[in-house]
Amino acid sequence: MIKIFIDNPLLLLFVVAAIGYPLGRIRIRGSSLGVAAVLFVGLGIGALHPELKLPEIVYVLGLALFVYTIGLASGPAFVASLKEDGVRNNLLILGVLVLAAALTVAAQRFLALPATITAGLFAGSLTNTPALAGALETIKHVAPQNLMEQLLAEPVVGYSIAYPMGVMGVVLAISLVQKLWRIDYAEEAARTRIAGAATESLRSRTIRVTWPQAGRQTVAALSHQQKWDVVFGRIKRGDECLLTGPEVRFRPGDLVLAVGTDVELQHVAEVLGEVSEEEITVDRSEFDYRRIFVSNPRVAGRRLGSLNLFERFGATVTRVRRGDDDFLPHDDMVLELGDRVRVVTHRDRMGEVTALFGDSYRAVSEVDILTFSLGLALGLLLGIVPFPLPGGVTLKLGFAGGPLIVALVLGTLGRSGGMIWSLPYSANMTLRQIGLVLFLAGIGTRAGYGFVSTLAKGGGFAIFAAGAVVTCFAALTTLWVGHRILKIPMGILIGMVAGLQTQPAVLGYALEQTGNDLPNIGYASVYPVATIGKILIVQVLLSLLM
Repeated sequence: MIKIFIDNPLLLLFVVAAIGYPLGRIRIRGSSLGVAAVLFVGLGIGALHPELKLPEIVYVLGLALFVYTIGLASGPAFVASLKEDGVRNNLLILGVLVLAAALTVAAQRFLALPATITAGLFAGSLTNTPALAGALETIKHVAPQNLMEQLLAEPVVGYSIAYPMGVMGVVLAISLVQKLWRIDYAEEAARTRIAGAATESLRSRTIRVTWPQAGRQTVAALSHQQKWDVVFGRIKRGDECLLTGPEVRFRPGDLVLAVGTDVELQHVAEVLGEVSEEEITVDRSEFDYRRIFVSNPRVAGRRLGSLNLFERFGATVTRVRRGDDDFLPHDDMVLELGDRVRVVTHRDRMGEVTALFGDSYRAVSEVDILTFSLGLALGLLLGIVPFPLPGGVTLKLGFAGGPLIVALVLGTLGRSGGMIWSLPYSANMTLRQIGLVLFLAGIGTRAGYGFVSTLAKGGGFAIFAAGAVVTCFAALTTLWVGHRILKIPMGILIGMVAGLQTQPAVLGYALEQTGNDLPNIGYASVYPVATIGKILIVQVLLSLLM
């Protein structure tokens, strides 16, 4: 059987994936390894024979796909995070990463660890696969050819031993501090207002207008003056039903349908009048409403306000669904392929609005091979460019950093003329998952034999303990400084800790604790900087220690 796998690496790849992926979904006390279980299955199978390993191109291809799709999706959030408190938050994360690196070096001196295992320890304790890939890329450029195989396996060994505590340690740290500090996430979300982002689920409420001065200003001017973060839909005025546009004026006695969070809707009701239990029924022979897929390339990458929907079609967008989340539409919101917009308009104009957005599920399931390949090629080219550092050290971003940086730029741009750089949400998630599985299976099988050898020599416990110290130090430092000194809301902060770890499993735990979207905001705001920071730091560590 072993010889069959050695002679058929493609068969080996899919066997590792087929065993590892379902194992990662098994939950023990609320936690699971997720897709990282593929790595451990690869280690187990690779340990059976020194030749039982996948070709190098498998993990290189997987890595490039993984980081590139992450960059495309994170670009807009990263740029947005640089506004207001984003710079402060990212400096906090970078500072913690530098301290974690210093602690890793101290552990290396104390335990007399090889530089290669130390690099894997750093990447594993902070659960960052691109950082591990950055370490492997650096080793390939500096290691002697006769030791290449051994040195490439050692970072994966350190990574694999430190990784489990890299997840569990952070979860334990969050659980500890939220109990010690008695965090009330619901109350915190109620007083935390972030422009363009909902901290709670969206609701629809009917508001009866009783304010005598409601008609003195247009809806657009009134919303701007009151800083309302809601969308107004239909209005029932006597027996007449009409849609709310920016130039419409409310009148006392109107019944207005508003969409927003509970807190925002309460603010609106306090000014305009009161919440009404009466429903605004729609005569669908006159008005119609439906969700429409954004599949038209001419619409994707454009701001919603530039479409002038109300002026052109008398149409109003009340929600934008991206993935599994609903967002309030704003004029500056950039539409992406695969978004689903909820539109209300006159029945005889719905066909025109549908044609504008495209509404083709098949179209949003396809990938534009030209822009995808071109963007990835640019990233790979950037990755091989050497950057000189002080002290004669040369740094390369490699197949992890290059595609990530290019993808962040292209994801932020969205489109260049007729070329759309972003991917449909479903296509992005699929390619990201495939890329990660390829990478984990590739490095797992290639390091399995060395992993078992290290454990057999008795050095595994020391690496595990050192990784646990680095993980808990980084998490607790971020939580204490962020909440106690910088006064960052805990809901956002635990998302930042998940972003520091670049760990979706920790983000999932954070979302379960808060019951709102604040962790998503913190995660997206620091994830790119944390990823790039760890890739660069691990390469500097190797350059200094080898």
